[in-house]
Amino acid sequence: MLAVYLKGMLISIALVSSIGMQNLYVFNNALGNKTPRAMLYALFIWIADAVLTIAAFLGLGGLIAANDVIRLIVMFIGGIIVVWMGISTIRGASASTIGGGHADSTRQAITSAVIVTFANPQAIIDTGLMLGALRGSLTNGEVLPFLGGVLSSTALWFFGITLILGLLRSRLPRKLMLWVNIISGMIITGYGLVLLYQVTKAVL
Repeated sequence: MLAVYLKGMLISIALVSSIGMQNLYVFNNALGNKTPRAMLYALFIWIADAVLTIAAFLGLGGLIAANDVIRLIVMFIGGIIVVWMGISTIRGASASTIGGGHADSTRQAITSAVIVTFANPQAIIDTGLMLGALRGSLTNGEVLPFLGGVLSSTALWFFGITLILGLLRSRLPRKLMLWVNIISGMIITGYGLVLLYQVTKAVL
C-alpha cells in the first residue's frame, strides 16, 4: 500500500506544481500577507482542491466532457470569470507591496479559494479524466491509500510554498508584488481568453 500512496503523491505533485491560478493565488497571498494569515488562505485552497480532487476521482471531469453543451457552457462561464479575475489583479497591482496587502475577510478568502479552484473548467476536465482513468486501474483496497497520497501531496505543496515564501518575504524588494501581480494577472487573463476562444471555435 505504501507504493500506491507514493504513486498518488508523485502524480499529484506533477499536477499541482504547474503554473496555474491556484499557485498564483498562493504566491500572491504568501508575499502580500503575514505568514499566519497566508497559511489560513493556503488551508482554504487545499480544502477546495481536495473537494475538486475527490469529485474528479469520482468522475466529474468525465461527466462534463461527455456532454458538449454542458462543457461549452461551463467553459464560457469559467472563461468570463477567469478574465475578470485577471483584469482585477492587474488593476490592483499598483497598490501592492510585499507585506502591505489588505487582508481579506474570511468569507472573501474562502470565495477566492473556490473561484481559483473551480473557475478553470478545462483543468477540471483534464484532471477529472486523468484521475478517473487512474481510479479504474486501482483495486478497492488501493483507492484510499492513493487518494491519501494525492491529498497529502497537495497539502505539502501549498503549505510548503507558503512557508518558504513567508520566510523569504522580508528579504525581497517591496515592489516585487507589483510585478508579481501584473504577470499573474496577464497569465490568468490569458487562461480566460483561451477558454473563450475554444468556446467560440467550437460553436462556429
